[in-house]
Amino acid sequence: MKVAVITLGCKVNECESRSIMTELRRLGADAVEGFVPADAYVINTCSVTAEADRKSGQLTRKASRISPNAKVYVTGCASQRDRARFAGANVVYIGGTARKSEIAALVVSGMAETQCADLALPTAFEEMPPPSHEKSRDYIKIQDGCNNFCSYCVIPYLRGRCRSRDPEAVIAEAERSQAKEIVLTGIDVSSYGKDNGGSLASLVRALGRLDVRKRMSSFECTVIGDDLLSALADAGFNDHFHMSLQSGCNRTLSAMNRHYDTRTFMRAVEAIRKYFPNAGITTDVIAGFPTETDEDFAETCAFAEEVGFSDMHVFPYSEREGTKAARMEQIPMQLRRERAAELGRIAKRLKRAFCERQTGKTLSVLFEESKNGETCGYSTNYVKVYSDTAEAGTVADVNVTKTYKQGVK
Repeated sequence: MKVAVITLGCKVNECESRSIMTELRRLGADAVEGFVPADAYVINTCSVTAEADRKSGQLTRKASRISPNAKVYVTGCASQRDRARFAGANVVYIGGTARKSEIAALVVSGMAETQCADLALPTAFEEMPPPSHEKSRDYIKIQDGCNNFCSYCVIPYLRGRCRSRDPEAVIAEAERSQAKEIVLTGIDVSSYGKDNGGSLASLVRALGRLDVRKRMSSFECTVIGDDLLSALADAGFNDHFHMSLQSGCNRTLSAMNRHYDTRTFMRAVEAIRKYFPNAGITTDVIAGFPTETDEDFAETCAFAEEVGFSDMHVFPYSEREGTKAARMEQIPMQLRRERAAELGRIAKRLKRAFCERQTGKTLSVLFEESKNGETCGYSTNYVKVYSDTAEAGTVADVNVTKTYKQGVK
């Protein structure tokens, strides 16, 4: 039995899909990734934006076109949000964000009639079958859910409240990994430990004994302090920090319900650079949030320049029905796109400047793939590095000679 697993969205979804594939193989199925002819498809959906919802719905129809007789199993945030969107098109199972560990057994058993899972959200962290670790960089899920309820975001309603994984389970999975680098990920990694008496800093310290490159997927600026930063430094974590800004205007941050202001964010940046002087600091920014005036947007642009991010992921605001922001007066989509384009130009300039500052430095790089005579990978501070001599699958210290393509040579 051949089963194709398709994943849309975040790294947490990717971790969960990898667990599903591992369990499918244990049960005797030939599990593969992507759209190939198959007997069954498992589609792990995303609902972070309206576009993600739309793409998730398209995937079920695409699967039925490729293999008209295949059964389709749907799970994830988009089906948690709108089950009706996925009815038909050979869909025999519609689940949500809970009990993904049961999907492999359902697929192998060969369901005859359409079933819909109970969409109740979990209240404790749900362990999944141990995933296989086959790539040079490995993502390990340490947390699920979110308590923040930002005014634009549906994810807390679809994933539930914060649930932290047992630290011993995290350490055990990290020890099994054969990857050159592990990345700790979750829906809101910064909240790790708040529900079970643990702490992110204590987990970081426990992982310090592992002789492997280690990275955090993301942070909220509110958890950045001496305790966590010293733990990260002592445990040998990479000098890359992804902190979502979303807006550089305090008025907009308040409307977003983001629980910090620009001063707090800048203090976190300064603290990071004290412990990690050459840190790459990346971020997410939303352009065109409701209530954002031209002056507010100008503040965001100026603040991004002041921070000097090494890269920025920019998104035009997307209405999410059921959120507080969706009930606010909306900015025209064209203006959102124009502002996103302007922030994109700033991001490109800041990234170039950060890459230029790497010239003459020695960086530790995990080289991952070779193409057209070049090998490329990422440094600890998340700069893309190209080499004519390095081998894929190796970690090497390299001297940076110049900026090159989207990174350095």
